[in-house]
Amino acid sequence: MSLPTALIKPGEADRLIAGHPWVYGNSIFRLTAPAKDGDVVQVKDHRQRFIGVGFYNSRSKIAIRLLDRERTDFGASFFRERIAAALALRRKHMPQATSFRVVNAESDFLSGLIVDKYEDVLVLQTSSLGMDKRKHLIVAALLELFQPTAIVERNDMGSRKFEGLHESNAVLHGEAPAEFTVQMNGLTFRVPAGGGHKTGLYLDQQVNYARVAELSQGAEVLDCFSYLGGFALHCARAGAKNVTGLDQSEEAVKAARTIAEANGVTEGLSYDTTNVFDWLREKTVTGPNERLIPRYDVVVLDPPSFTRTRAAVDGALRGYKEIHLRALKLLKTGGTLATFCCSHHVDARLFEDVIVAAAADAHVMLRRVRSFSQSPDHPIVPAIPETEYLKGFAYEVVR
Repeated sequence: MSLPTALIKPGEADRLIAGHPWVYGNSIFRLTAPAKDGDVVQVKDHRQRFIGVGFYNSRSKIAIRLLDRERTDFGASFFRERIAAALALRRKHMPQATSFRVVNAESDFLSGLIVDKYEDVLVLQTSSLGMDKRKHLIVAALLELFQPTAIVERNDMGSRKFEGLHESNAVLHGEAPAEFTVQMNGLTFRVPAGGGHKTGLYLDQQVNYARVAELSQGAEVLDCFSYLGGFALHCARAGAKNVTGLDQSEEAVKAARTIAEANGVTEGLSYDTTNVFDWLREKTVTGPNERLIPRYDVVVLDPPSFTRTRAAVDGALRGYKEIHLRALKLLKTGGTLATFCCSHHVDARLFEDVIVAAAADAHVMLRRVRSFSQSPDHPIVPAIPETEYLKGFAYEVVR
């Protein structure tokens, strides 16, 4: 099969040869033949050396998403084999998990495709035109590998517009469930179908929920940006004395209370609907000659991303410093701060620098006791920096 060839400008091929799948439009010297958006093209460097094949889209900043170093037609067998390999990786590193991310786009060498498994229901997202045109092949592979009761398409991401795609939410197989039931670390979460963040739940924190809970036995815990109560519920189950969850979404707080009741974990666990920034500020403001008495043994900070662009990093860092400064003022000596950042544009070193600066302003010293990353169902490929986005740390407060 003869494919249109995209010739890459000198100096632009090294990153692709190392394994990064994105070919930007301004990296292409020329196409040797016309290519339709969504079709397969092959990529060569300026010396005509073959690099790989992928999906083309002239309307996207990412003009080509490379998927294979060999020439392939991207038929049914390709998707079946690639998804099977992704599933095998999860079973190897998360053998007890029954809900997890099956395909994590670039992490699984399927740029533009995400598949989440919520027990026997699969949720699919396609963020590239090439993947979107092949949904029928992807669904066929998922049916063969999982035999799910339902496959739900949740394509409401804003990024689709950059590929010339419209929002699309539909049931691709079976009947639409009213909610997803998720088993996670021995706890049951019920997530309304079509609601919530991401595809419904933060599967990337699955391992971290349990690791943070280990630090909370007998503790007074504050869980900021609690969403459905992932950290709060795990800490309460682990034996925390009291746990308070904060989130500005009334819908999320209501769901978190329902989830806690369904798990029989309600004693000492409460949720407040509030703006977390305002709440932290109110609790840490003191008047003349007043002294703030720290109340909490554990504070968890797991905010949504403060920036999705490199240009907004400075503003995001100010926001991170603000919440850390306030949180540290509420922690007792010997208490633990468990904190997370889910922005790819703020790396672990920069994130920790902000925390250290906040500690200096709060006049406390921190001892790092744990480091966190995204759960293994969100693999990190070092050659693709965008695959590493979630980072976190646990610190003990040392006066």
